[in-house]
Amino acid sequence: MSDQNIKSYHEQKYIDYTLRLREILKTLPPFAKDYFRAIEPKTSAKTRISYAYDIRIFFHFLMENNPVYRAYTMDQFTVKDLERIEPVDIEEYQEYLKVYKGPEDKQITNTEKGLARKMSALRSFYAYYFKRQVIEKNPTLLVDMPKLHDKAIIRLDTDEVASLLDYIEHGGDDLTGQRKVYYEKTKNRDLAIITLLLGTGIRVSECVGLDIQDVDFKNNGVKVTRKGGNEMVVYFGEEVENALKMYLYTTRKTTAPLPGHENALFLSTQRRRIGVQAVENMVKKYARQITPNKKITPHKLRSTYGTALYKETGDIYLVADVLGHKDVNTTKKHYAAIDENRRRQAAGAVKLREP
Repeated sequence: MSDQNIKSYHEQKYIDYTLRLREILKTLPPFAKDYFRAIEPKTSAKTRISYAYDIRIFFHFLMENNPVYRAYTMDQFTVKDLERIEPVDIEEYQEYLKVYKGPEDKQITNTEKGLARKMSALRSFYAYYFKRQVIEKNPTLLVDMPKLHDKAIIRLDTDEVASLLDYIEHGGDDLTGQRKVYYEKTKNRDLAIITLLLGTGIRVSECVGLDIQDVDFKNNGVKVTRKGGNEMVVYFGEEVENALKMYLYTTRKTTAPLPGHENALFLSTQRRRIGVQAVENMVKKYARQITPNKKITPHKLRSTYGTALYKETGDIYLVADVLGHKDVNTTKKHYAAIDENRRRQAAGAVKLREP
């Protein structure tokens, strides 16, 4: 198979998501297609899928809980039904979202964040038809959005980072038999992935999407495709360089990838491009040994990097740029509140009475 025929990770993902969205749209009222067509230029395929699922829940809620729609099927809803909904219905929907039954009677609960996302999807859906004067009322504007409380950032401390990397490197020294074989087979790859995440702050989706040719040792940078599809070079230091080289010149060099996965930088034990879920499981597996009381995910490794960079430079704009945040306020919300040393200095900076 020639390189021309091998689709990049992001091209393939786009195709997969587009086909999946088409399938979900078949389970929504027919008029919903207009909305999804309209938001296409400014949203990712993955976001549209999330919105489609979220909006479908709203229609299921109406069929389950609203006497008017009890006998409805999904394709009977028209855009005019959106106008018949009162603010109190939207409030009831918010309440419903906290705990409801999903497919196969599975109980689903939403956190504050999940609730906010589903309400945001519904607001966006209504706003589209209201703005185009297809409907004359927008009840979502008359209902308060759920409040989001800031959560403390969970991250690894400096000594925990060192312990984690040491554990990946030497955790299998005392193993024997089959476990030893598996550990040796995955050690260099796992160390390269976790060192890269900790040393650059890239997202796990950006990490698994890397191809071998995206790594440039001449300038010590990796070319990542950010959320929204923008490409950007993220630079790395010596420790990341060493871990990547060790993996590339040993494990990766001696592994024959399956057809279609030849370019992938990180391979699974099945010789395919490694997936997001596999990296999440791997990070949890190692972190559990080092910090059993902290729930560490790849995103927490990103927070660890962002925190270290902010403490080192004090430059929130640099942190936003490197992490690929489109809006610096996102970064401020996460990182500007964590500089405890500065806040401690503030306590002693103002003298109330001269001695």
